[in-house]
Amino acid sequence: MWCVDFIEQEVLMKYHPPEDTAAMFVEPIQGEGGYVVPPEDYFSRLKKILDKYEILMVDDEIQSGMGRTGKWFAIEHWDVTPDIVTTAKALASGMPLGATIAKQEIMDWEGGSHANTFGGNPVACCAALAVIDIIKEEKLMENATRQGAYLMKRLKEMKQKYPIIGDVRGKGLMIGLELVKDPETKEPAAQESLDVMNKCFKRGLAIITSGKCTMRFAPPLIITRETIDAGLEVFEGTIKEVAAQLK
Repeated sequence: MWCVDFIEQEVLMKYHPPEDTAAMFVEPIQGEGGYVVPPEDYFSRLKKILDKYEILMVDDEIQSGMGRTGKWFAIEHWDVTPDIVTTAKALASGMPLGATIAKQEIMDWEGGSHANTFGGNPVACCAALAVIDIIKEEKLMENATRQGAYLMKRLKEMKQKYPIIGDVRGKGLMIGLELVKDPETKEPAAQESLDVMNKCFKRGLAIITSGKCTMRFAPPLIITRETIDAGLEVFEGTIKEVAAQLK
């Protein structure tokens, strides 16, 4: 059964009635879950179900937003307009700032009814405005698309050489490479992914895991082809070494 069908037929019809459901939170590409990219029509079908029951779609773009996937927000890849978007992290390029973006009819509360201690810090807000300008002026989304396509191609070539690589997926500069103990069973190579991470770090390449066994590639949007090649040289050498231990 499709996941979206399960949401309607099982979750909403049996366990959590639509009238008791205010909103559904989604990540267009899962972050900590393993950089998982949904099927092409997943979000369009999901949005129809949510609209049917007047449930809001909240799009979590904390990791995938601000040009990371080659678009301002990753949900744009599927031509779906969420009701609410959340963004942070890259929004102010490291300065502490988060933002909630919503349709006018949703943001109808009285002034002062929603606040937080450090909200609207002027220095962080100025940083965010500068980030937005730089992304546009220096065409960093175009660079994310171009360099991401190259990085994806190189990683898929590695997948053909090393059975320990079970999958390569992503968009722009948000790419996940899943490690497996067996290419047929897809058994997660959890310990091996940690070994790869630690060995890469000792060799000068900072890379971290997500999910059970996924290596995530999320370099800065300004990355160059030369830097990608240098990083991949370290990564492939490490993969080759760790893969040999599985034999």
